[in-house]
Amino acid sequence: MHAVDRTKDRLWVNWAITTVEADANRSADTHLLPFPLPPEWGVDLYLKDESAHPTGSLKHRLARSLFLYAICNGWIDEGTPVIEASSGSTAVSEAYFARMLGLPFTAVMPESTSPAKIAQIEFYGGKAHLVREAAGVCAEAERLAAETGGHFMDQFTYAERATDWRGNNNIAESVFEQMRLERHPVPTWVVVGAGTGGTSATIGRYVRYRRHATRLCVVDPEHSAFFAGWRDGDGAARVDRGSRIEGIGRPRVEPSFVPGLVDRMVKVEDAESIACLRWASDRLGRRLGGSTGTNLVAALAIIAEMRECGQGGSIVTLLCDSGRRYGETYFDDDWVAAQGIDLADAAERLAPLLPALPGRAAVPRQ
Repeated sequence: MHAVDRTKDRLWVNWAITTVEADANRSADTHLLPFPLPPEWGVDLYLKDESAHPTGSLKHRLARSLFLYAICNGWIDEGTPVIEASSGSTAVSEAYFARMLGLPFTAVMPESTSPAKIAQIEFYGGKAHLVREAAGVCAEAERLAAETGGHFMDQFTYAERATDWRGNNNIAESVFEQMRLERHPVPTWVVVGAGTGGTSATIGRYVRYRRHATRLCVVDPEHSAFFAGWRDGDGAARVDRGSRIEGIGRPRVEPSFVPGLVDRMVKVEDAESIACLRWASDRLGRRLGGSTGTNLVAALAIIAEMRECGQGGSIVTLLCDSGRRYGETYFDDDWVAAQGIDLADAAERLAPLLPALPGRAAVPRQ
């Protein structure tokens, strides 16, 4: 008889899971912020502020879930190099957890990723491996994992299954619990973007599981395949360049995107996303990220529809990350001009949807 005993490996696994869970236990839930709208509109808008996580974005939840999933599956053990394909925020959060567990971490990202995100990855001890084309990040991450004997985290495949969608303090359960005492406690709509598709899958499944009437709207920026894939029922839909709105949009329909859970999709032009995030930043007195601007364009369009038919209710969307990461892009007029983006024209299109601040235009002009 020949036996191999790996009890020692389980000791590290037990320590790693306890360490990751302890991080969650130290963190309070993220805030649900009422967004200021005229009371006479009869519709309430809320932002789930995911920038309050230790790593500053919605992806902190995903990174925690992915690490626990990989450790419990036996894919990550003591000393395993961790590789991820990411446009930034997931990599920042995974670098945080990798450092916590003493694991080497490499993020494969497009060259267009904001310098602030790269600096954050390096702050947590990770390395940034930049590639020219966004469409090539997954293949390069797989190659690096094979070369180093590491584990490719593959958020685009595992995001929809690593999180317990039935509850366990996932983002959907958190939203509905926080809405419990509001004027319209069951949201009419939840509006989210798609990067992996994991968040929309979690929310869509939870809504059905709890038998809520809430509908799910997914927004998609320019240069992303999700909208066309959902509209046409084409899981093989592709586009030929990467999204300029970091954190959402992909050149292909990712495996974690579950189209059957989505009630509506909205395609949002990048100029509208940026114009809206600047307007909303002005209204809230803090800078918001690009994906939050995209979310708000769709949320405000739905609110306009509800007002037109005299329907009251509530809308919940996500404040995905802080605009502090985008001072050199979305808040930089030179960068916007170099991208050929016309914010003045976008502001004109958005103006009917937006309440103006006292003494100011509805959308800041350039």
